[in-house]
Amino acid sequence: MRIALGIEYDGTAYNGWQRQKTGLGVQQRLEEALNRVADHTVEVTCAGRTDTGVHATGQVVHFDTSSSRDDRGWLLGANSNLPDDISVMWSRHVGDDFHARFSASGRHYRYRILNRLERSALHRHRAWWVYKPLDAARMHEAAQHLLGEHDFSAFRAAGCRANTPHRNITDISIQRAGDWITLQVSANAFLQHMVRNITGTLASVGEGERSTEWIAEVLDSRDRKQGGIAAPPHGLTLTSVDYPAGCLGPAVTTPH
Repeated sequence: MRIALGIEYDGTAYNGWQRQKTGLGVQQRLEEALNRVADHTVEVTCAGRTDTGVHATGQVVHFDTSSSRDDRGWLLGANSNLPDDISVMWSRHVGDDFHARFSASGRHYRYRILNRLERSALHRHRAWWVYKPLDAARMHEAAQHLLGEHDFSAFRAAGCRANTPHRNITDISIQRAGDWITLQVSANAFLQHMVRNITGTLASVGEGERSTEWIAEVLDSRDRKQGGIAAPPHGLTLTSVDYPAGCLGPAVTTPH
């Protein structure tokens, strides 16, 4: 049988999602916990791999098992064996045709910037501190040039292994609330470092160094060297993943 789980994690202590030969990935800790519950080796597949230091409130995974447990048993069993910085938020029995990655129709990310003169001791692992004043309205205006389906090579990591640089951004917004600037972006899928590269490039607009139209020029160039810096990973959170209606059975609510 196939089980789907919703996962929340603080990525600070991990070298990204993926299990690896050196360093510790979130996947390894989750599989170790599920192995104990299933009483056999489990391999999980996620909706989207996150980089070192990136967080998630709505990651989705699936795995196959021969063990019979109800949804509550998988959730409580996994959480009792997981460290405090990883938590299973929900569990669902799904059809064998469900795939956490390939069944997904959309992903949502949030990036948070603390924009003030003083650095924060409490939010140092959850937001990018930028002491120079940023104009969020200008950043939002510039970001609208990225809406739609485009070749996002200019915002793609050099080591990205995606088969195509084409992605479709369906929504992107930037808003300020006090000292906090929040970028929300939704797309059918994302390239490696895509959100971080977009955020860093938009920050150049927010600082007044570039015009709002410059983003369109960077996008059209298809050249990563034309854009701004990559924003650090710790401000980024995968907030939720979309699936076709009924794909996960009863409605599952994940925070945005």
